[in-house]
Amino acid sequence: MRVFVRALVVALVVATAGAGCSRDNPQAELETAVRKLQDSLEARSAGAVLDQLSPDFRAQSDLDREWAQRTMTLLFLQNANVKVVALTQTSRVTGETSGETDAQVLLAGGAGLLPERASPYAVKLQWRRDGRQWRLAELDWE
Repeated sequence: MRVFVRALVVALVVATAGAGCSRDNPQAELETAVRKLQDSLEARSAGAVLDQLSPDFRAQSDLDREWAQRTMTLLFLQNANVKVVALTQTSRVTGETSGETDAQVLLAGGAGLLPERASPYAVKLQWRRDGRQWRLAELDWE
């Protein structure tokens, strides 16, 4: 019983210490925003993705939020399942209110459990911090 109580106390101390460090930790918040974007795409939640986009969002320099919404609608209609696999990913805070993510991703989709198609992309995401929330400002890919 004593070992269990000690383990519980250690777990609470670690959880509390981690929670204290995550407050106002721009790097951790940026990484959370990246994960949230990936999760929202996989959940096929266009609204959640759009909530993360900056009002002046741009993709490939000339595509906007309306393009993003249309593209997600088409992607989600064509694919019952969407999977975003980050093969490599590096996120970094580059200024007080700016950050970036470079990643090699595999976008897979299909109607069944197994993907019917998959496409690799090299993506660069430019983030802007608005208060404590990171918003995607620019997206470029190859």
